[in-house]
Amino acid sequence: MTKIPGPPSFDGLKRRIERHRAEGTARKGDHFVRQTYRLGLLDARAKAREWFAEYPKAAYWTEVESWRQLDNDQIEFTMRRLPSAD
Repeated sequence: MTKIPGPPSFDGLKRRIERHRAEGTARKGDHFVRQTYRLGLLDARAKAREWFAEYPKAAYWTEVESWRQLDNDQIEFTMRRLPSAD
């Protein structure tokens, strides 16, 4: 009789995510400027638009690096861009 496996364990993935977050913005060989925010949804969207207006994607490679909804209806997100448009 073949045993049907249960749901996969996400323990390894959870450890990798925690380790990645613990590294913070000091990543070796990475020259991006990062800023992490915790805001309500509407404020989070406005802040992201503000970054794209001030640092255009074509010149600064601006992007939303991560975006997650927290339990208290807050959004935690990290914006990333190059330090200059050179």
